Amino acid sequence: MILSALLTSVGINLGLCFLFFTLYSILRKQPGNADVYAPRLVAEGKSDQRNDFNLERLLPSTSWVKRSWNPSEQELLVRAGLDGVVFMRIIIFSLKVFAFAGVLGLCVLLPINYMGSQIVIDFSDITNMSLESFMISNVNDGSKRLWVHFSAVYVFTAFVCYLLYVEYSYISAKRLAFFYSSKPKPDQFTVLVRGTPKSSTDSFSGSVEKFFTEYYPTLYLSHYMVYHTTKIQKLISDAEKVHRKLALLKSTQPTSKRFGRVGFLGIFGPKVDLLEYYEKKLEELEDNVRMQQSLLSGKETSAAFVSFKSRLGAAIALHIQQGENPTEWLTEQAPEPQDIYWPFFSASFISIWIGNVVVVVACIALTLLFFVPVILVQSLTHLDQLETWFPFLKGVLQITFVSQVITGYLPSLILKLFLYFVPPVMTMLSCLQGYVAHSQIEKSASNKMLWFTIWNVFFVTSLSGSVLYQVHMFWEPKEIPNILAVAVPAQATFFITYVVTSGWTSTASELFRLMPLISSFTRRNILTKTGEQFEVPSVPYSSELPNILLFGLLGITYFFLSPLILPFLLVYYCLAYIIYRHQLLDVYSPKFETAGMFWPIVHNSTVFSLVLMHLIAVGIFGLKKIPLAASLTIPLPIITLLFNGYCRKRFLPVFKGYPAERPFISGQKLTSVEWALDGYRFSQSVRVSRVVDLQVSRIEQNDKAILTCISCSESDPCIGFGRCSSSKDVILPPGFVVS
Repeated sequence: MILSALLTSVGINLGLCFLFFTLYSILRKQPGNADVYAPRLVAEGKSDQRNDFNLERLLPSTSWVKRSWNPSEQELLVRAGLDGVVFMRIIIFSLKVFAFAGVLGLCVLLPINYMGSQIVIDFSDITNMSLESFMISNVNDGSKRLWVHFSAVYVFTAFVCYLLYVEYSYISAKRLAFFYSSKPKPDQFTVLVRGTPKSSTDSFSGSVEKFFTEYYPTLYLSHYMVYHTTKIQKLISDAEKVHRKLALLKSTQPTSKRFGRVGFLGIFGPKVDLLEYYEKKLEELEDNVRMQQSLLSGKETSAAFVSFKSRLGAAIALHIQQGENPTEWLTEQAPEPQDIYWPFFSASFISIWIGNVVVVVACIALTLLFFVPVILVQSLTHLDQLETWFPFLKGVLQITFVSQVITGYLPSLILKLFLYFVPPVMTMLSCLQGYVAHSQIEKSASNKMLWFTIWNVFFVTSLSGSVLYQVHMFWEPKEIPNILAVAVPAQATFFITYVVTSGWTSTASELFRLMPLISSFTRRNILTKTGEQFEVPSVPYSSELPNILLFGLLGITYFFLSPLILPFLLVYYCLAYIIYRHQLLDVYSPKFETAGMFWPIVHNSTVFSLVLMHLIAVGIFGLKKIPLAASLTIPLPIITLLFNGYCRKRFLPVFKGYPAERPFISGQKLTSVEWALDGYRFSQSVRVSRVVDLQVSRIEQNDKAILTCISCSESDPCIGFGRCSSSKDVILPPGFVVS
């Protein structure tokens, strides 16, 4: 790629970023767009939605940048949870890595690359100068200057490993502090038991009670069966939507605008008072839920929540095989009530195993299918191939600006558009693997998306551009460094434009929120459905985290090959830091809390990137005829893997469980009896859907409860979906856990 093509791509993307920032700073001030640009504030009743005209609303401003920058990490922890803090720490970690790499690469390596004479440079035509003059390929073979690159690889590896250790230690400490400072939760004293064997004499509930009473007589507290309740779950979901509409109507619509049609698409049907209509509908759903609750008996599944008197009891049951048959009495950590994903609670061991096999096959098929757009994208970077395939375009392709757009901007744009469809597919596949928590699904989808992106965007793009017809060489592992040394540097210019397009513009579009804006406008002005489908979104970890880590891999591998990519990466991470802080504060609301469980993914991905850089360095130094440097680089991946092994032993156990040792709190240490009481008190509350916050005030022997709504202080009439102004959680009595 020539310099003018890169500048064209940068110019187009800078223009798009400026456009997105300008439109956002104007549209966010309009009262009708509050549910798009500050949905979390709207849900919390903190959004300023005054309708009086103000000229300032029509002028762009940067006040949102200061508001996003000011909050401390502790304030972010309160707003976004520990997962939000860890997400921002990932971006900060990347900024530190590439700030150091930028100083070393731009001040030391880039001048050395440019002073080489391996590639002939025509200084009379700077705009058409090849970008390879800034890469390691321009350094003469056998040059002693390559030892600077060798030293840079060692120094950079040491610095990244140091940062990895510091961050792992910091986040581990944060995770423990988060655990110690939080109140006891029901999931900490509870394990989920699946695969309860059928008994000819006892029900599933009787079998569970008999088993744990016999084998855990001093630790077992109680259990709650999971029931087949598709109907009640549908009713709860409908009631949640109705309650959300009511809350939005009360908070945003004046009395004169509460009338509308409730027929198809909000166009047909009689015109009614929407507030009165939805209140009546909520009452009907409330009655239906009560009726369905009375019919739950006899619909038990083979899954149950088993609570223990202490965390130690739950931990013992969690890590011990319960039955002789390893496919029965399966135990796993109970998810938090708001994190539960119900469909696979009653799934058998064999059905989950088959589901996992199907998902693996589907992922492989999707990866192979994605070869087509990747190869198509690579063909656009070579105009001679396009002229051969489409000779009628020869005249158009000879126009300078058109050729610059096609080679500099279009390939990365097309690849990014194809990648937009992958995260939902990966999430859907993860849902089929038998997970029982949304956080587990999100983590699994993030892992799938990460390795899918690394393989298709990095490896397939690199190999399809240079050694597409030499794949057979992979059967000889000793040739892999040489293959990578030839293939990866050849795609440096493409990845620079990919960072600009997929990094800069995509991050700016995250702030602009085009699709939610169109959806909101359509709802309000075309379908006239006030309050319809309003829900505060959660952080899309499965799409954003893989992007951040992919750019980290590109920066690490191209650090010494093509340092020109580093300033573009720094701009991306700076944009990501400001924009995602803003989104975590005003837009996204955490739907679950994993307490930093995404960090090990980041650590493993970074170590993989370092080892990949080392393999490429071995091949590069060999091709550049410095065999001693290649040989001295071989210990580096071994040392890095040993460092990774130490970190796994030192920190990873903290992410798999919590220690029995507990520090003093306010000068006192809680006894096991106090923990048992806390466990009992908190384990009475089993939340199944986000509607209104109810608490059990009295449990009778027949498993019925008098429920009191915390928000409005009403008792039984408020059961299920009270007439409160805020949307919270439903807590049903024991024995009425729904699936």
